[in-house]
Amino acid sequence: MDHRPSIVYFENMTRNRSQAPIAFTGGGTGGHIYPGLAVISCLQRAALQSRIFWMGSNAGMDRSLVEAAGLEFYGIPSGKLRRYFSLKNIPDVFRVLAGFFAARRILKKLKPALLFSKGGFVSVPPCAAAASLGIPVFTHESDYSPGLATKINIRFAKRIFTAYEDTARFLPPQYRERITVSGNPVRPEFRHAGAAQRELIAAQGRAFLGLKAGDRILLVLGGSQGADELNNLVRESLAELTKMYTVVHQTGPKKEWDVSAGERYLPYPYIRDEMPQVLAAAEIVLGRSGAGTVWESAACGLPMVLVPLSGSGTRGDQVENARFFEKAGAAVALLGDDVNPENLVSTIRAIAEDDEKRAAMAAASARLGTADGASLIAEAICAEHSASGGA
Repeated sequence: MDHRPSIVYFENMTRNRSQAPIAFTGGGTGGHIYPGLAVISCLQRAALQSRIFWMGSNAGMDRSLVEAAGLEFYGIPSGKLRRYFSLKNIPDVFRVLAGFFAARRILKKLKPALLFSKGGFVSVPPCAAAASLGIPVFTHESDYSPGLATKINIRFAKRIFTAYEDTARFLPPQYRERITVSGNPVRPEFRHAGAAQRELIAAQGRAFLGLKAGDRILLVLGGSQGADELNNLVRESLAELTKMYTVVHQTGPKKEWDVSAGERYLPYPYIRDEMPQVLAAAEIVLGRSGAGTVWESAACGLPMVLVPLSGSGTRGDQVENARFFEKAGAAVALLGDDVNPENLVSTIRAIAEDDEKRAAMAAASARLGTADGASLIAEAICAEHSASGGA
């Protein structure tokens, strides 16, 4: 099903629009920010003239990513939500309360028509504050099963968007009628209108990397913060991986990296603006299975080898994401004892040397990536904004 709304629809939605602002919230990682920016990009392309502002954490990458997109940013205190006992929970309770009152002051002053939440622990105080002021709340969950922030935010939400159809079964029955399956919002730059456009964008990616046409690229993504396990796995496998591919590796902005493997290994602390072009140029993605990695790769129709974050330090959301994409034929997931250099190399070699297998995985990935979540959510925001009259 094509979820993309027409430009005519957006024009009709915005022709009689008010000037009431639209508020966004979410943060902590790029996975909670970039999807929100994708929705905002669709609103801007629809020529919605309303002011758009973002509330996020005073700490971390939230402000830099949002302001780099040319948006207003309001920092609020935030405390981490933990499911286990920790002494850190005590001061964090007060940070959450401070975040609630800070968000309430901002919302009361700016009077947005609605608040869209992309999740993360920083989103809970703004959602609660919006509900206390009678401001409609929309929220989106990117992962297969909902995180703690989403489980709290749905209590305040008028509309709930999910990336996966199965996510509904993890939520209480009374909330299910509010759910719309949208896929994950992906920035329009990752979507290509045909092979010719993709090749043009891929050429831009190769130019950024300093590579020639025909160079085969394995793109390694550990998320916006990098991933030590994945970095070490790549380090131990480089000699074999670089026999097959030029390895382009996003290591993480705070990772010390002294590996040198010649011109066929290109480490970058972080790739931001050029990521759509680099993904278009890649042949395979090796990465964690956070929502941003898997859905952006799917939008580009790329085969994936996924090494999800697992164990006691995680709720298992990345494992669920990886298993979903593996079951669909778009990825191979490596878990537990299978995560070692020998298995990684043999898995990638099996894909690299089998054109039919690689094409089948790419086709499966592209099928999953067709749902245009950003446009669908933007359509819903426009409808709510129009119906509210800016009140």
